[in-house]
Amino acid sequence: MTVDGGRVERAVILAAGLGSRLGAAAPKPLSEIAPGRTLLSNQIELLGECLEPDRLLVVVGHRAGDIMRAHPDLGFVNNPRYTQTNTARSLLLALELIEGVGGDVLWVNGDLYFGPGALQRLLEHAPGRSRALVDRSTPRDEAIKYTLDDEGRIAHISKSLEDAAGEALGMNIVAEKDRAAFVEALRAVDEDDYFEAAIDRCARDGACRFQAADAGPEWVREVDYPEDLEAVQEHVRKEEL
Repeated sequence: MTVDGGRVERAVILAAGLGSRLGAAAPKPLSEIAPGRTLLSNQIELLGECLEPDRLLVVVGHRAGDIMRAHPDLGFVNNPRYTQTNTARSLLLALELIEGVGGDVLWVNGDLYFGPGALQRLLEHAPGRSRALVDRSTPRDEAIKYTLDDEGRIAHISKSLEDAAGEALGMNIVAEKDRAAFVEALRAVDEDDYFEAAIDRCARDGACRFQAADAGPEWVREVDYPEDLEAVQEHVRKEEL
């Protein structure tokens, strides 16, 4: 997965959470969006067009065995404290495991639906720099929101921001030059924080800055509730017509 100015050498999928709000029988990443196609398999298929399976790493926790059996050719890291921790800790476990590997690292929440256009927009934006895929429309109340500085970089990011520029979508790239500082920020935030707390800490400290990559017209949806999953299923049906 190469673009001018930076190489994405690894991709991490964060799939450890309980997903209790969805209320599904299967782990949320294994929720079907079409017959025989899940949220996780959609991500793996798109990332697999750019990276070999051994370059994909899935962080598991809740019902880890189900996810591992569904995709036995992938690499996995277990978050044994997934009920007490959040995505910051899961991402830290993955980045520590691949600490000696060079290149940029992409990571994505395991409950995110996206298409190839959204992935391409993230890859092509500000190559060689850390960046976060964002939606610049009015954010939902429960969304992770962000503000920008004068250079288009994320100044603050959290759920509680006012006068936000939009919402962060949960797919990001940390540049090789920023990885050490970002890992330290992940270690410094609370265990029950989202990884966005580390992005915010880096911005406040000036340790590293994430560019905001606009998803533009691309359709991206985080699946938290049954209505989110229904919307993704309907979108996929229309795409396949």
